[in-house]
Amino acid sequence: MSHSASRSVDHFVLPVTMLDGAVTRFQMLGFTVAPPADHPFGTQNACVFLSDKTYLEPLAVGRQAEADRAVLDGNVFVTRDRAFRTERKEGLSAIVAASDDAEADHIGFVEKGMSGGSLLDFSRPMRLPDGGEAMASFRLAFATEANESGFFLFTCQRIAPLSADRSQLETHANGVTGISRIFLHARHPNRYRNWFETVFAVSAAETSGGLLFEAKNLAIEIIEASDLADILIATALVFSVKDIDVTGRVLTDNGIEHQKMPGGIAVAAAPGQGVALLFEESIS
Repeated sequence: MSHSASRSVDHFVLPVTMLDGAVTRFQMLGFTVAPPADHPFGTQNACVFLSDKTYLEPLAVGRQAEADRAVLDGNVFVTRDRAFRTERKEGLSAIVAASDDAEADHIGFVEKGMSGGSLLDFSRPMRLPDGGEAMASFRLAFATEANESGFFLFTCQRIAPLSADRSQLETHANGVTGISRIFLHARHPNRYRNWFETVFAVSAAETSGGLLFEAKNLAIEIIEASDLADILIATALVFSVKDIDVTGRVLTDNGIEHQKMPGGIAVAAAPGQGVALLFEESIS
């Protein structure tokens, strides 16, 4: 399948124990964090929007009783989030593909035997930097892998996308402009080949260490790890930055432990962050 036909990654879901702690952590990492927003099914987020139009979604359970009802009602998003938290308190639980037609995606997932459950339609308000509020609406289609109880993939169609200028939220003190790659580890990478190929509409390339999926806007790499439990674990997100020296100064000034390495900077996983972060200077 051609690269031009592949899908873009829309965002990454990062379950966290406490949303306030995640907001503080990402701010100390030099990110601008959007105001917290509530889902109508008990979860809440505080997103980090990037200028390449991807974003991070730190996600917490804000209203337990509503989340419990959502699970009983068959809400796949909350059910999978709960399953992930049973295995791991924090981390990266889902990679989300952008979609123009989530209903068609759902039909395709059902036909391929990988549907995670019913479509999910919902709307939520979002506070804007100017103090105003806008309503965003989404439709989600879920794809799951039989051996995975926590980690999942889904597509996201923006039914009523936000039209407001988001440039303030996409400007970050650490100079991050976007995400270039995500690394995952698994004992058997080939187990996930068909799953990722279907959701991101791209053929896998074999590497010396596993599989590479070139989505339209970034690379997804699953690396073989023979000593890992038989589950898929997201281990690192790679960010593009304008000036790596600026990134380093921000991390130093904010007391964030980091390691300089050839071509970039690494920050180990920490509470409120979930996975390791790598920063690399983009080549213009």
